[in-house]
Amino acid sequence: MTHAFFKALLFLAAGSVIIALHHQQDMRHMGGLRKQMPVTWITAWVGTLALIGFPFMSGFYSKDSIIEAVAASSRFGSGVAYWSVLLGVLVTSFYSFRLLYLTFHGQPRYRVDVGAGEHPPEGIVQHVPHESPWVVTVPLILLAIPSIVIGYMTIGPVLFTGWLSDSITVLPGNDVLALTGEHFHGPVAMAKHAIQSAPFWLMIAGFVLATFIYQFRPTLADFFGQKLPGIYRLLDHKYYFDELYQKIFVGRFIRIGNSLWKKVDAGVIDGWMVNGSARLMDNLSARIRVWQSGYLFHYAFAMIAGLIGILAIWVML
Repeated sequence: MTHAFFKALLFLAAGSVIIALHHQQDMRHMGGLRKQMPVTWITAWVGTLALIGFPFMSGFYSKDSIIEAVAASSRFGSGVAYWSVLLGVLVTSFYSFRLLYLTFHGQPRYRVDVGAGEHPPEGIVQHVPHESPWVVTVPLILLAIPSIVIGYMTIGPVLFTGWLSDSITVLPGNDVLALTGEHFHGPVAMAKHAIQSAPFWLMIAGFVLATFIYQFRPTLADFFGQKLPGIYRLLDHKYYFDELYQKIFVGRFIRIGNSLWKKVDAGVIDGWMVNGSARLMDNLSARIRVWQSGYLFHYAFAMIAGLIGILAIWVML
């Protein structure tokens, strides 16, 4: 539930930036937008703090609850899951602040060219970026408010006092929230205790690392990309999941779709049902057309022959 507010906020903030930069979506061609887009900048910071699980923000209560529940689990593989979610805290904090710095901070990396045409090249926009209209900024503000307070308001009722007890049944052997609930003493105490926990310091580590690289040593990222090209390509290609998905699923479905199109759509429907019926009527009309000679005695003869046929059938019946 908390995720719905701050993730919607971040998506809308991204859309606001994309509109301001003439549909540009590459952060390497952004920068310095906090001055031109203050509402989008501030609300994006709110969504980011909620996303990384900063204490008292809505995402803190949901994210830390998940981490604590995984830590309390005794299921097979729960140890691996716990270290995975801890690593996720570090990675999420790092890439979130990287996004903020590359988009809103530093020097602008775009160039304004009013004559660039309908589809300008990368890094060129047709006008100076400006804040989005109220139809975008008002929803940003309305989403930012629950992104701050909704976790504080609902952590106790939703997880520990039975708001969902009539909707969700948890077997006693799986009820790790009951174990974590024994140590829950309210949202304020939970936020204060977070300072002593590993997720908080991993979140701070991600923030410090991203700040150091993208605010003080921006060339360091390129340096590591050159020194570690294999890891850079792996990350740049998102672990090659898109390529794998394209090869295993998308490519096969495209081949199936093309086959169905050729054999069923173009072959049966268009070739046989639609065009075939048209060819049938064309051939039939061509044969019948020769009977229409335009001579009156031909029509009279046909009428007499038809009448004789009808009388013959009537007599036989």
